[in-house]
Amino acid sequence: MAIAGRARIVTTLGFAQCLAWAASYYLLAVLAVPMARDLRVSVATVFGAFSVALVVSALAGPRVGRAIDRHGGRPVLVGSNVVFALGLVMLGFARNAAWLFAAWAVLGIGMASGLYEAAFAALVRIYGQDSRNVITGIALVGGLASTVGWPLSAWLETQVGWRGACFAWAALHMVIGLPLNGSLPKAEAPSGSRPSIAAASEVVALPAPAAAARTVVLLSVFYAITWFISTAMAAHLPRLLVFSGLTLGAAVGIGALIGPSQVAGRLLELGFLRRFHPLRSARLGALMQPVGATLLVLAGPPAALVFAILHGAGNGILTIAKGTLPLVLFGSQGYGERQGVLTVPARIAQASAPWLFGLCLDRWGANALWVSATLGFLAVAILMFLRESRPPVVAPASLPSPCQSGDSDTRFRSTGAIHSAGKPSDA
Repeated sequence: MAIAGRARIVTTLGFAQCLAWAASYYLLAVLAVPMARDLRVSVATVFGAFSVALVVSALAGPRVGRAIDRHGGRPVLVGSNVVFALGLVMLGFARNAAWLFAAWAVLGIGMASGLYEAAFAALVRIYGQDSRNVITGIALVGGLASTVGWPLSAWLETQVGWRGACFAWAALHMVIGLPLNGSLPKAEAPSGSRPSIAAASEVVALPAPAAAARTVVLLSVFYAITWFISTAMAAHLPRLLVFSGLTLGAAVGIGALIGPSQVAGRLLELGFLRRFHPLRSARLGALMQPVGATLLVLAGPPAALVFAILHGAGNGILTIAKGTLPLVLFGSQGYGERQGVLTVPARIAQASAPWLFGLCLDRWGANALWVSATLGFLAVAILMFLRESRPPVVAPASLPSPCQSGDSDTRFRSTGAIHSAGKPSDA
């Protein structure tokens, strides 16, 4: 029964995530050009509005996380469908740049409350420390967003125009997304499943405040670097491959392998890497992109296929790692707010990535890959400074506030439910 319940949650929330990503993050890949032409603005202006949405999402993230910690994920995710629908309707009615930016600001609130960070926090609120596999399942299903969203947006644009496409996506949020998110269970762990950490009676040593702050800073920088790289590649990959010596057709064909490679990376996490501590998965995922980028710079077009596969698979693994790392390093208490705080620098880096990496391409061509490779190796180095440990578990009567650590002198008092630190986790 517990397995069936988890499968249902993975399916419903996964498809809700697929819709949320397709109707926001992946929308402009198809609609930016007709939107810019109709509004008589540049394509860069349209993507500038999207950057505003990312900044708004960053600023709203901690508040959204606190709401999920207090009330559970279902009301927040349901509310995100309404906000998404409102933003898309505003976008469909836009007549000038001001309306365009206002619509994307609203969509930014929807992105903060309706994409992976909110979904992962909702899962942690239900399953506590036992959330790793369901997080992987959600990311696996949600990875179909571009595969479904791009063709559907393109078809809608040819049938009803870009405005009609926005209205259609808004309707899908209300007709499909809202019921899917509304079907989620309440925050309490369902009958028959492993209870969340908030209900645990074990007590283990909590990290000292200085150590916790250091970990937060390192994870924030790691998030910012990896999101910068993934967004830069998403925005400029065909152009980058052309600079590397491929024809445009070959570049588009190889770029199409990114999506399947991401799914393959998530399947690898689900089937094999889950046996290991999430830090090991994250190190492997972070290493793939800089290794692929280095090969592409040194070997040229013959290495393009390897680069695409490594980059895509690494992204797939890191999507899951970004949900599981805070869980295993800090525990489930205050997960939502902490995740929101950790992603603020990442969203800002993400917003600047297309512009900054575009400048690098204009100046250095394919050698701009050295920028992403250097950043990628730096991300791996950051993870090497983090210690593989079991998450802190505290008694309900002594739970710390979401962004604080407890007394570093607290000593372990538990049974075999919590193993010694440093041993690979299968949380």
